[in-house]
Amino acid sequence: MSKFLGEKPPRKFAILGAGGHSRVVADTAECCGWTDIEFFDDNWPSTKFAGHWAVVGDTQTLLARFHEFDGVIVAIGNNEIRRLKMDELSKGGIVCDSLVHPSATISRYATLGAGVVAFAGVVVNAGVKIGDGAILNTGCSIDHDCILDDCVHVSPGARIAGAVQVGRMSWIGIGACVRQEISIGAKVTVGAGAAVVNNITDGVTVVGVPARALSK
Repeated sequence: MSKFLGEKPPRKFAILGAGGHSRVVADTAECCGWTDIEFFDDNWPSTKFAGHWAVVGDTQTLLARFHEFDGVIVAIGNNEIRRLKMDELSKGGIVCDSLVHPSATISRYATLGAGVVAFAGVVVNAGVKIGDGAILNTGCSIDHDCILDDCVHVSPGARIAGAVQVGRMSWIGIGACVRQEISIGAKVTVGAGAAVVNNITDGVTVVGVPARALSK
């Protein structure tokens, strides 16, 4: 179930992950009206706090207690680990919620999967489909008819033009731009500030203007 501006969310929310990304997720959750937030992280009990929020257990603790919460999300920046943790929760009967910051602009004709976060200033236009577990980071924009597969991360200030396809677990770096109708494969890394003007196959890292593959 997704939580959008204008809805009145229930009170108790669980966040799996206690790194820097998770604190932005928690702040977004509070902006969306969640008032009772608890953190879980697999480094617990060594990790006791995420900012000023207490970490109260690990993944297994959350699986044992998930019935106490009205919403759950995986807040881990690493795409592969986020996917693994979402799968683990899914096997335990947990469907992750999505969070959309009140200042984000999401078209009514866009579709967001489970476990998506859209931070402050994000713009998602009509016809866009966002897969499960995607991160739409601060101030990024996704133009019309784009398809982003599961656990893609679009970094702050990145710009994706219309009708672009991005494969699962790919990462679009901070301030990068992607030309319209480009196809980006799975597990691709687009470097900071890169300008993608050609299709990219699976598993490639590209940098520069125009973006070119790094030699292996």
